[in-house]
Amino acid sequence: MSIATRRGDQGETDLLFGQRTSKSHPRVHALGAVDELNAALGPVRIAALKPETREIMEKVQPLLISLMGELATPPGLEAKYAATHKPFETAHVLWLDEWVAKLEAGGALQFKGWALPGEAGVMSGAYADLARTACRRAERHVVDLLGTDQEVPNQEVVRFLNRLADVLWLLARWEERQAN
Repeated sequence: MSIATRRGDQGETDLLFGQRTSKSHPRVHALGAVDELNAALGPVRIAALKPETREIMEKVQPLLISLMGELATPPGLEAKYAATHKPFETAHVLWLDEWVAKLEAGGALQFKGWALPGEAGVMSGAYADLARTACRRAERHVVDLLGTDQEVPNQEVVRFLNRLADVLWLLARWEERQAN
């Protein structure tokens, strides 16, 4: 079977359970932003100077795929999705909170003024900053769904993206410090 199904040639795409929707739908924008974030984490993972950075990426990337599953679930079908997939949990946010504490304790907050992405000449730090901006965009697209009939009921999704952006900012600073 080819990846080129031609089903999207008219500007529509599939959500889970066979529901079709416009590629310009806000839910599809959120999905695309999270997919872009996941792709942006690849260079962070490859360029990482510290094994802990790779460890974080190795756990976060599959979590983002799970998060995309929740975003791809049409409203009203969350129970059907949850019957076969584990929903996003508070534990995932708490895990990121632990990394915030570790990175801050490890000196990631020792900087003066605004951070200038790429200034230190460390690719892993620059990639982490780029991924952070993709994460904030994904977060904004998910937040755009709040209060609408497309709202993702699991609030841990927004919390996870918010905390992940914090971790990525800290990782950028930490990777830069490790190079010096």
